[in-house]
Amino acid sequence: MSDHSNPRDDNTPGAPHGTHKPANLDDIKAVERLERESATASRLFDVRLIIGGLFTVYGIIVTITGITASDADLAKAQDININLWTGLGMLVLGLLFLAWMMWRPQTPPPVEEIVEDLNREE
Repeated sequence: MSDHSNPRDDNTPGAPHGTHKPANLDDIKAVERLERESATASRLFDVRLIIGGLFTVYGIIVTITGITASDADLAKAQDININLWTGLGMLVLGLLFLAWMMWRPQTPPPVEEIVEDLNREE
């Protein structure tokens, strides 16, 4: 005699305890939707995008400031264009972060893991 307290158990004789019935079309669509949302969220909230974007924007601003530096500004820094070199360094770092994100994109969890998480929540 088997325990039928779990409504998700398969009621067919000989089936192992705890197996699930095949998913219906609504379940498949829900998993596909969650998979798309998960992939979008993982790309949007990738810290490499935020860091790379900020360093690139600030690098451009500081590089422009360094290019337009006056002789008085250069004299204050012992004739070294600190803004230009710092801006170029920030720009390179930001572009490296963005390239890293494109070379090794964030992958969403597999569908099986999403389904397991959904079953645990119910």
